[in-house]
Amino acid sequence: MSGAGVRIVLADDQAMVRSGLAMVLGSEPGFCVVAQCEDGSAVLPAVRAHRPDLVLLDVRMPRVDGPEATRRLRADPQAPPVLALTTFDDDEVLWAALDAGAAGFVLKDSPAELLVDAVRAVAASGAWLDPRVLPRVLERARGRPDRAAGSRVLERLTPREADVLRLVCRGASNGEIAQALRMAERTVKSHVSAILAKLGARDRAAAIVAAYDAGLDPRR
Repeated sequence: MSGAGVRIVLADDQAMVRSGLAMVLGSEPGFCVVAQCEDGSAVLPAVRAHRPDLVLLDVRMPRVDGPEATRRLRADPQAPPVLALTTFDDDEVLWAALDAGAAGFVLKDSPAELLVDAVRAVAASGAWLDPRVLPRVLERARGRPDRAAGSRVLERLTPREADVLRLVCRGASNGEIAQALRMAERTVKSHVSAILAKLGARDRAAAIVAAYDAGLDPRR
């Protein structure tokens, strides 16, 4: 995150939704909506112009939807993380956004406090899967043919890596993990990189899905 706080680019094709989200986020200390887009095609230019810390975008937009906008962003290694807005029954588009590299998902009807928590977690290099979305994501993930292999891969983690992964599953940022486990933040980053490599996960959101699918209990 930048020193000025969390800078956000917001994309949704419905003007009233954009206005409402901008009002909620703009009222949060340290948050600043630097650009609003009515379609996914405008997201990449807005990111290049404003260099935000996070992109909050709807998964369903008429011309360029959320998954495609996310793919375009993830092609740039300097692009900020994406937090996707979805509704409860948007399973197919939600899954496509996960495959495209979204770092988190939050439901449109979530309370303001949960939206703020999700933005803060993802902007701090964390991940966020809305508790109401997670079971549906996992149900789809468990249908994959490599489920047993995922469980075996999880066994390759060291005890410390498993501790880090549990905190990642709770939505903790690297700084929060460092504080909880009493280690340097650069050590946390090294553990996260090793975890992603061992799980074959592109990012933290994919690692969370893999961890739950393999039976990791984040509460332990």
